[in-house]
Amino acid sequence: MATAWFCLLAFMIATYVVLDGFDLGVGALHRILGRDEAERSEATALIGPIWDGNEVWLIAAGGVLFLGFPAAYAASFSGLYFGLIIVLWLLVGRGLGLEFRHRFDNPLWRTACDTVFWLSSAALAFMFGVALGNVVRGVPLGPDGYFRMPLFDLLNWYGLLVGLFGLVVLVGHGANFLAARATAPLAQRAQRLARRSWWAKLVLVAALAYPTYSVRDEMFTNLGEHPWTLVFPGIALAALAIQFVYQHSGRWGRAFFASSAFIVGMLTTMAAGLYPNILPARDDRPFGLTIHNAASNEHALTVGLRWWSLGIVLAIGYFIVAYRFLFGHRQDSGEVVERRAGE
Repeated sequence: MATAWFCLLAFMIATYVVLDGFDLGVGALHRILGRDEAERSEATALIGPIWDGNEVWLIAAGGVLFLGFPAAYAASFSGLYFGLIIVLWLLVGRGLGLEFRHRFDNPLWRTACDTVFWLSSAALAFMFGVALGNVVRGVPLGPDGYFRMPLFDLLNWYGLLVGLFGLVVLVGHGANFLAARATAPLAQRAQRLARRSWWAKLVLVAALAYPTYSVRDEMFTNLGEHPWTLVFPGIALAALAIQFVYQHSGRWGRAFFASSAFIVGMLTTMAAGLYPNILPARDDRPFGLTIHNAASNEHALTVGLRWWSLGIVLAIGYFIVAYRFLFGHRQDSGEVVERRAGE
């Protein structure tokens, strides 16, 4: 049962990163790609109806961690307290910047809101990568199951490298989304940036291999001992290659889905490499938290799984209906260009 909850946690995190990842990427790009107020408004309008719904998956992932592995929840939220407070303020700033930019018809006000939204989105994408990097590297857990990790310890070399990777991946994810959904010329600039970000992702995937082995070699040995788990890095690499093909053939909707598959492949590779650890200790300390010593009792996991199954069916059904309603009638960018030319 603990293994099932570990898989549920990986599923919730992957869903959050895929869904909220593209609007984080759009936020990190809209001041760069948007050359005027109309283009910046178009970028924010594309994610306006869904960004807050996407963030629900982050809360749900926290709930799964709390119910399934309360010891890991308590240790991580206390040890990474300062970093989590920064994430909280960035989430607040991002929401305020996006929702308040239309409150006043003043160029200075909109510039300030756009800047807060832009910086908060980029910093969130970076900080989430830093957090994942520190989980892989391990934290200084003590015998009582707790640790203290100040901000400058959190921002170690490996965490910063994974943070950069996370930022690049989500910027590329957002660029694929804008390339598929926006109108020209915003879509054309997004297409150019998406192609460039693909090369950056390729370089960083290769660059992360040896550092990851040096900080946690069992990430690779676990995959080797359980050959079936090699399907996860296979998904990531195949999705990266397919994304390249779709980008250069102009099929941007499919490139966006390939980008989503790449994110899922990378996160599931990390989960498979860490298993059964859920919050590993650093430097071969014997106090790491696994799915066995951090899980709730069997009764709580069984009852929780029943209610989770009901809730996830309702949530998935809602998101399918919402996304089909919002994006079911897409206006082709070429038609918009022709119409503007005629005007």
